[in-house]
Amino acid sequence: MQLSPAARRLRDYVAIPSVNPMGRADIDSTIAGERRYAEHVQTELQQLGVDAAVIGRGARASVVAQLQVQDAVDTLLVASHLDTVPVDGMTIPPFDPRIRDGRLYGRGACDTKAGMAALMAALEHVLARGRLRRNLIVVGEADEEMSSAGVHDVIAHLEGSAIDWALATEPTGMQLVSCHKGRIALQLGARGLAHHSSSPDRGQNAILPLARAALALADLHGELRSQSDPRLGSATLAVTMINGGHAPNIVPDRALLIADRRTLPGETVEVVRGEIERALERAGLTGQVAIEHAHNEKNALGTPDDHPAVDACQRALRACGLPSAIGSAPFATDAGPLAAHGIASVVLGPGDIAQAHTADEFVSLDQVDAMQAVFERLLAGEDAV
Repeated sequence: MQLSPAARRLRDYVAIPSVNPMGRADIDSTIAGERRYAEHVQTELQQLGVDAAVIGRGARASVVAQLQVQDAVDTLLVASHLDTVPVDGMTIPPFDPRIRDGRLYGRGACDTKAGMAALMAALEHVLARGRLRRNLIVVGEADEEMSSAGVHDVIAHLEGSAIDWALATEPTGMQLVSCHKGRIALQLGARGLAHHSSSPDRGQNAILPLARAALALADLHGELRSQSDPRLGSATLAVTMINGGHAPNIVPDRALLIADRRTLPGETVEVVRGEIERALERAGLTGQVAIEHAHNEKNALGTPDDHPAVDACQRALRACGLPSAIGSAPFATDAGPLAAHGIASVVLGPGDIAQAHTADEFVSLDQVDAMQAVFERLLAGEDAV
């Protein structure tokens, strides 16, 4: 079977493990981290005559390259994250890419090595013909699947660079996305007094106030439905983990609750922290349960539909015979943090989000090739008025 240039690159990328350990100590070091993949992309860029830098710490690395042209239409940053989720429970070989029925299978095929493969194939084609008309910043960032540390490293590396807009490649089924929710990670804790469970009244059970806090957060989730966006719907709050206790016969002196808060554009950590503190106060839990951690993992995205970034992508999509309707996404991406740094951003890429992170992850090669065609139009400036 003869593969397209993008499909050949994708096959090579999937074969390179780049698992985000996501704080787990049990992830095999031979598959953890993005550095191997970053260095591979760096080598490919250098073979195209493009200087590229690998930045980051240890195995957690990103790759960045900048291309400048005379009389550029504008400066575009394309970000395609390098990390994948772990491979637990996969029913296919995660790093031995297989092709059947027009699909390429393997970890990261959909999310989101297909986007990088399409970009690199398009860049090679455009450079070979001397048709690059945009200043381009190629970014393969680490840690998108967790805390977006990689994209913040990239922004620091590019300090002082003028960037007009950014495109994050994520599996949107080739639908242009201009808005999505953000994510704030929360940890609440309660402390008590340990004692033998045969005399529980002599102890102070940390789990009990935390259980009441979980119910208070569930009530708050219901209240958030009043904060509705016409396209994104309401903000949400979900309790996702609870942990407490040391042994079956000891009253627990410590308990933790993890919650996931999905935000709308404009919501901040301070706003979210305040609403949770008020919910705890209403439940009579002030002083018993504390917010120990509130971190903005991903900013929400809300790029206006009439922004030039949106228009450029719509023109490129239409030129390739593809639908150009603007949509929203239920998931958060690195487009949010990029926008928070003042870079207008959109999301567009091959693959179906329903296949991301799955036991038999795959991507349709037709969509990968379609994304290459869109990138060729964008890099050549053929979307310009």
